[in-house]
Amino acid sequence: MRDLKHLCTPTRTKNRRGLVLVSLLALILIPLALLLVRQVADAYSSWRGQPPAPAPISLGTELFGTANALLPAAQQTDNGLIATANDGTLLHYSIMPALQQRVERFLRSYQVPYGLLIALEPSTGRVLALAGHSSLAPDWTQQAPYQLYPMASLFKMVTAAAALENGVINPDTVLAFRGSAISETPSSWDPRPRGRNNQMDVSDAMGKSCNPVYGRIASDLVGAERLQAACEQFGFNRQLLPGLPVHASQAPLAATTTDLRLLGSGLEHNLQISPLHAALITAGIANKGVMMTPRLVDRAEREQQELRLAPTTELLRVTSPQVADSLTRMLTSTVTTGTSRRAFRSPQARQLLASVSVAAKTGSINGDNPKGHYSWFAAYAPADDPQIALVALVINGNRWRIKASQVGEQALDAFFRVGS
Repeated sequence: MRDLKHLCTPTRTKNRRGLVLVSLLALILIPLALLLVRQVADAYSSWRGQPPAPAPISLGTELFGTANALLPAAQQTDNGLIATANDGTLLHYSIMPALQQRVERFLRSYQVPYGLLIALEPSTGRVLALAGHSSLAPDWTQQAPYQLYPMASLFKMVTAAAALENGVINPDTVLAFRGSAISETPSSWDPRPRGRNNQMDVSDAMGKSCNPVYGRIASDLVGAERLQAACEQFGFNRQLLPGLPVHASQAPLAATTTDLRLLGSGLEHNLQISPLHAALITAGIANKGVMMTPRLVDRAEREQQELRLAPTTELLRVTSPQVADSLTRMLTSTVTTGTSRRAFRSPQARQLLASVSVAAKTGSINGDNPKGHYSWFAAYAPADDPQIALVALVINGNRWRIKASQVGEQALDAFFRVGS
């Protein structure tokens, strides 16, 4: 028996080597055969007068920058806006021409020094409008969506989200404070131990953009660590969109109570955000706390062959659905009794509000790059089933032209008129 085993061993070794060699040959030859079959099929298709099947090509966020650069030269067709890239790719924009043109006409009519509006479809991230105008620097609108500007009171949405997530407030929580609602002096916000104080529930304070309430929420209820964690969750202090020339939004770490109150109320000038990121935050809250990756192109073609776009993807979860619902409830008073009520007093706006509920937030602050007074307006509607989310930014000089809330009202009216 031992002799037989000894005699069989070399044979088994040779068999194994043979199998390995056959396997290696198969790994090499099979792909080559498949490639040859594909080439033959393509040649046959061409001979029959049929183009070969297009190879799937994914086009990610880098396409956004290309499409944005081509937008001024885009042409309107019956199916929307189109533009042709340098490599011959035909881009079909997601933009709604009627909405885009309405906002651009409105900004031009008031000759705003700097004005911009970004509108998104919350559930997909599709860009519905990317409109801008500058009477001082026409080229400003190309880079404006990506640049950083003081965020002002739009940050109160982040402060409220942090407080709601940590269970330290609900939409009916009432806080006492000293001073006026627009006070910018944090040291005077603490309520008097004895004597009369002002007080306001956090929903009313959101609509009226009450600085003392949200400053005290940040310092007395949330704290620096939890507020900073919320900033990270909303996409601050990091490159949120690789492939796009968008600057990382900045939320500084608060070292003192005063710093924390300035941050929480949006008065901190070093708290800076790009309009694109602000629009994504607004759309994320509208989308039950899920921020989607923005997309500016619906379809792309090259040599009459449709290219495969990157699928709609979730970018961040910024809040829980429950917190998003609470924020919506808190934001709905802005256009009815809050800081943008005057922009929604016209017969046109009243007709809009009669059929569509709007959740919104305003912001106002001075800035230096470019120098002027910054007016923000963020909104989504309908509040209970958002179809559009938008952010408008207007930078006025010494003479006020319009507020961002007026731009937002024009955009909402245009959107719902087109959709009706």
